[in-house]
Amino acid sequence: MIEAVGLTKRFGAKTAVDQLSFQVRPGHVTGFLGPNGSGKSTTMRLIVGLDRPTSGQVTINGHPFRQLPHAQRIVGALLDAKAVHGGRRARTHLLALAQLSGIPEKRVDEVLGVVGLQDVARQRTKGFSLGMGQRLGIASALLGDPQVLLFDEPVNGLDPEGILWVRNLMKQLAAEGRTVFVSSHLMSEMALTADHLIVIGRGRLLADMGVQEFIAHNSAGFARVRVADTDPEGWGALGEVLTKEGGRVLQEPDGALRVTGLELPRISDLAHEAGIRLWELSPHKASLEEAYMRMTQSSVEYTSTDDPRAELFAPEPMSLPAWEDEVAPELPAATAAGFYAPPPPGGAAAPFLMPGSPGDLAGTPSTTNPEESR
Repeated sequence: MIEAVGLTKRFGAKTAVDQLSFQVRPGHVTGFLGPNGSGKSTTMRLIVGLDRPTSGQVTINGHPFRQLPHAQRIVGALLDAKAVHGGRRARTHLLALAQLSGIPEKRVDEVLGVVGLQDVARQRTKGFSLGMGQRLGIASALLGDPQVLLFDEPVNGLDPEGILWVRNLMKQLAAEGRTVFVSSHLMSEMALTADHLIVIGRGRLLADMGVQEFIAHNSAGFARVRVADTDPEGWGALGEVLTKEGGRVLQEPDGALRVTGLELPRISDLAHEAGIRLWELSPHKASLEEAYMRMTQSSVEYTSTDDPRAELFAPEPMSLPAWEDEVAPELPAATAAGFYAPPPPGGAAAPFLMPGSPGDLAGTPSTTNPEESR
């Protein structure tokens, strides 16, 4: 198990890691997420003793990495796949690591087979592709058959077959009771691989919870509604009906409607009563990427300037008839962020509800809560 308590690392005036406390337990694949510059790489370097903390501590099985006997047999890490001398052959590189750690030579050939590099074992690594370098780095991490494994962007440069292989490898290692800690920017891959998430931003802990719990806490529920293309005015009429009933409506870039405040059966009944044919009526299920974007939007260190074309993609609010101003609250202007995720839940003007709130499309009753402070 990996345990950090008040872990802090400063480089001059910059605080890269700020009072981090978390546990990475065995038997699970724990995803380590955060924007660029959030302190993920520094945290991993602190775990394996490559940097010393300014304050706090991080231990592996109760001991700092530097105090572990035969550390390579306890901890395996892939932090930088390029950290290999280009003039060395792949097998020679692994053999040197094995001899330094008292690992039998036969283990070198075993891990070369595990990662699929047995046919290029005697090639010099300077000729390796990015994906081959990643496989060699994974082989280095597996060399001591360790119980604790850290991987920083392990699928970087791999083809689809290689990504699937890494995914299955992570799950297999966790199923064997090992502690597996994986940093990645690929949200779709983390959603398929990780059981638990630790999310940081600007060096601070933002979330420490299961994947599904993280998505539920950082996403908003709404219905996606599309009227028949044979009725071009249907979306306007439906928007008026739904808003008059107390629903809140935004138009998607593709013409569909995004509706909150009404459950799916009620939307269907209202459309039927108004004689409007629907081609789609579905609950929105947030992705890990969407929830992650919402959680970390205030922690992003590097942002681009506004794209002048953004207005072409942002959803427009429904045009409301005059009588609606007295019935429904004013709809907020759409933002560019609404293109990939609904606006944050909470607040009087926000038209979106947290999962489980009254009118929530998932149907789980609870009270509406503002988004967790970041």
